[in-house]
Amino acid sequence: MSDVVMQLVVNSITAGALYAIIAIGFTLSYGVGKFFNLAHGVMTAIGAYAVFYLTKGLQIEAWLAVFIAIIFTGAVGWLLERYIYAPLRARKASTMVLLVASLGAFTALQGVLSILFSSQVQTLTQGSAVQQVVAFAGATITEIQIITIITAIATLLGFVVLLRYTLFGKSVRAVSDDEEVSKIVGINTTRVIGVVFFLAAATAGLAGILVGFDTAIEPTMGMALLLKGVIAAIVGGIGNIYGAVLGALLLGFVENFGIWKIAGEWKDAIAFALLIAFLLFRPHGILNKKS
Repeated sequence: MSDVVMQLVVNSITAGALYAIIAIGFTLSYGVGKFFNLAHGVMTAIGAYAVFYLTKGLQIEAWLAVFIAIIFTGAVGWLLERYIYAPLRARKASTMVLLVASLGAFTALQGVLSILFSSQVQTLTQGSAVQQVVAFAGATITEIQIITIITAIATLLGFVVLLRYTLFGKSVRAVSDDEEVSKIVGINTTRVIGVVFFLAAATAGLAGILVGFDTAIEPTMGMALLLKGVIAAIVGGIGNIYGAVLGALLLGFVENFGIWKIAGEWKDAIAFALLIAFLLFRPHGILNKKS
């Protein structure tokens, strides 16, 4: 029994780490854009398929392909902000219009991936390579899962340093608090928001790449990952990156322990039950934005 519990703990931490990477990016884009950027989900698939094309099609080394894919995914996020969201905000579009626009971008980009790579499930691992498994306190964890946990910690620490101890981070926090006042005091809000969307998309692409090396990829993978990232961000406290991480970990534990005695197909239902519970009894999440 103890081995089962330990394995569930490891699985929960691994899932929470992946959700945290997605939720952090989603929270950042929400903070400056003030709308739910649903296109954030498809960035996970773009990052994964970029690595797939670079490694399998162009035979580029995996580490270099990952780096290029992250930059490429970030550029796609920046382009969406520059040529879709920014013009809409300039016309005083409502958050609902921006949300629908992001949904349209999600659908279009997902369709492009399906056309270019088909709907067949692919893998980023080379040939029949088997992942190395590490035994730990009665549980097992793969190397890519360890990398996922380390990456989540590094992502959080990196953004904490960026937002708290750099001039750019102060600008991001100012724009998040009040974009109009930020313009008055001389902050280039267009540039700041563009960079944030670049970073948010890049982190989503990184999450998709990790999923691809761990399991497999498909054009529709972005929706499931988006939903988990959104739930984590809302549960943690939308607009707060610490809350996003806490929400992601809580979601990972609730999901994995929730299916201990029941079928795994209930995992998504459990995740939404957690979301509904927070919306009903603690709508501001674990932490509020100012925490």
